Amino acid sequence: MKFNWKKLAFIAMLTSLLALAACGDSDEGKEKSSDDGDSTAAGTLEIGVEAGYIDYVKDIVPAFEEETGIKVTVTERDLFETLEALPLDGPAGIAPDVMIAPYDRVGNLGQQGHLAEYSFPDDGRYDDLDKQQVTIDGKTYGAPFVIEALVLYYNKDLVDQAPETFADIEALAEDDRFAFESEEGRTTAFLANWLDFYSTYGLLSAYGGYVFGDNGADPSDVGLNTDGAIEGIEYATEWFDRWPQGMLDSTTAGNFIDEQFTTGKTAAIIGGPWSASNYTEAGVNFGVSMIPTLPNGEEYQPFAGGKAWIASNYAKDKEAAQKWLDFVANEANQQKLYEDKGEVPANQLTRATVVEAGDELTSAVINQYNEAIPMPNIPEMAEVWTGAETLMFDAASGNKSATDSANDAVNVINENISQKY
Repeated sequence: MKFNWKKLAFIAMLTSLLALAACGDSDEGKEKSSDDGDSTAAGTLEIGVEAGYIDYVKDIVPAFEEETGIKVTVTERDLFETLEALPLDGPAGIAPDVMIAPYDRVGNLGQQGHLAEYSFPDDGRYDDLDKQQVTIDGKTYGAPFVIEALVLYYNKDLVDQAPETFADIEALAEDDRFAFESEEGRTTAFLANWLDFYSTYGLLSAYGGYVFGDNGADPSDVGLNTDGAIEGIEYATEWFDRWPQGMLDSTTAGNFIDEQFTTGKTAAIIGGPWSASNYTEAGVNFGVSMIPTLPNGEEYQPFAGGKAWIASNYAKDKEAAQKWLDFVANEANQQKLYEDKGEVPANQLTRATVVEAGDELTSAVINQYNEAIPMPNIPEMAEVWTGAETLMFDAASGNKSATDSANDAVNVINENISQKY
């Protein structure tokens, strides 16, 4: 067969030109796509919050958009589901850019690389305790938003004023008004869910116990079986000996306490600020104060709880995220949070303002928070919840001595940490 070389050469040249044109179109398309992506990513922000914060966030978003030029989308997201999904949803591009997290989740997520670092504004809005809540390994991963601490609720119809010491509480336990009718020799004068480690920790800490050494950063040093911690456990068992048997049921003790308090059979209880609305709805004439001083002369030292705003490390515009965290936790927006939702603001400047209003719950939370201990935010804290789950029950039920109960719990914690980390 005879080839027409000129025709073949022409076809080859034409094919090359078409290929180059195609490449040019492809590159241009890619560049255009990239530009479009940048134009939609930069200057935009998705805020994902649970239903209770939707109205609050939407109310302040217009001012943020006007101030920064950043376009905001607000989506309703379950808090814990969002945090659990962040390691997968973030890289997949379906996680919100900013969200809210309890303080004890911030350090772990930040350490794992899922949170963007945050820089505190230099305006005095946070003190060292606030900053510690969102800091791990010297890096900061969020803006403190809400503070919480356990407090004492007392029934004003049953006692004239808030008990100031546990000696006052013990005196109430001798009052026949609070005798538990169905169990002779038992009292409901004062109740605390000390089977729950979150509630128990303030007692153990005040007596000299601690979770981890080095201010919660050293998991090789678990201090829940110190001499002081054991003394605290022994003091708690004295109360379990006075309380109804229902207080030894970990699944129902919390409900039992609420029932006794709302029906006027209990003078004082230890509880969280989140319970106040329930007691108001129940018609209890209650007051709120700091938890009374313990027999050893120390203040109750519960976990310093609360929530922070955090930014995903997968956010398209981290600068916009930083601006939102600065904005939502400023003095004015923290004041609005307090007015809208009654939650105690982390911003120190706003705290000073809301205390002046004289609300008992607010003052009690702030004062107790200042005595509180930040919950360790390292991953090993998960093993403490498991290991200490029956710490108080074992001693209070008489199954073990206070010493054995504490030592066994610490052994479980140490063993689990050594196996998993």
